[in-house]
Amino acid sequence: MDIKTLTFFSNYFNHHQKALCDEWYSLLGEGFHFVETEPIEEFRAKMGWGKEDIPPYVIKTYSDKKNDEYALKLGLESDLVVMGTAPERFIEERLKEDKITFRYSERPLKEGFIKFFIPRLTKKYIHLHVRNRKKRIYILAASAYTSRDYNKMFKSYPGKCYKFGYFPKHIEYDPKELMDRKRKYAFDKYNDENMITILWTGRMLRLKRPDLTLKALGALAKKGYDFRLTMVGEGEEREKLLKLTKELGLEDRVSFKDFLPPDEALNIMADHKIYVMTSNFWEGWGSVVYESLNAGCACVVSHAPGAAPWLVRHEKTGLLFESGRVRSLERQLEKLFKDPSLISKYGEEAYAYMHKLWNPAVAARNVLRLYSDLSQGRDTSIKEGPCSKAEELKNNWYRDR
Repeated sequence: MDIKTLTFFSNYFNHHQKALCDEWYSLLGEGFHFVETEPIEEFRAKMGWGKEDIPPYVIKTYSDKKNDEYALKLGLESDLVVMGTAPERFIEERLKEDKITFRYSERPLKEGFIKFFIPRLTKKYIHLHVRNRKKRIYILAASAYTSRDYNKMFKSYPGKCYKFGYFPKHIEYDPKELMDRKRKYAFDKYNDENMITILWTGRMLRLKRPDLTLKALGALAKKGYDFRLTMVGEGEEREKLLKLTKELGLEDRVSFKDFLPPDEALNIMADHKIYVMTSNFWEGWGSVVYESLNAGCACVVSHAPGAAPWLVRHEKTGLLFESGRVRSLERQLEKLFKDPSLISKYGEEAYAYMHKLWNPAVAARNVLRLYSDLSQGRDTSIKEGPCSKAEELKNNWYRDR
């Protein structure tokens, strides 16, 4: 069954959604709408979010009553609705008619199962998920842990979770030129094309665990390895990180930069050889994993963020380390330091994997294909990548011994 109209509801429009929405617009034209239900948060605006030109498919409901009424109509009449973080009232009538609906969801228990014992949240969860579990509602999972979490809570979406994620802009590179670019950056910056350049970016918060990067590299510096680390971002942990850098004797090897606009952040990823992502299980997805793989970095990533299990194929497109363990991060980084040829190998494989499978164009097409499968009474025909079946995954699936 072909789809003619698709409406995506979410809180606000930003660069993490634009590329996917542009692809849907190119496929469906005026049959696609993005409904924005609230203004962007101030702290995200300061990071450069929300600076994009507003495309013609965006409808803002919070500033226009007519738009709100139109959005309600779209919620009912569209062939498919993708429901992100937005008020449930937009799809209440749709659910009554049991029309196919995709919930776009990170893991609901990233803060732990204790959240489910808060009566207010339990009541809300039952209203949103449990009461409709036999209807044609499916999950586009923006975390490899989403399916497991929903199954733990009354088996809300049994067999109805599909791999997805967030899909920022996919940049096309010539792989050889991309690797040459990284060597040239190292030469221009440090007068040594073989210098191991490492990047960490993000809000400097406890959940992001930026300290792990410094501690692991401090241990490797003592072993005699040479490298240069750039840390980009701001936040409550920054002063502690500056102090830790001095304590570890890394002042000559580590530089700090303030937040960069999204396009500049992508450029600096393309310049660096290794990208380190250290977040814990409070990180729902981790779009920087997507972006750094696309930029051909050899990524060393905590196994906890929702993107890691699907995007980082250990010792193929990058390396995983056990979340929170400095020794595990040190061990994985040392593999690259001992054999620098792996840096280019993993970087090239990472770019190829994203270019082939995990990008906005593939994701947009696969959503339409999944809708066609489900509307004809069959499960997904997609075997890998976005909209393939999401297996259940426990937090402790990865152990670095």
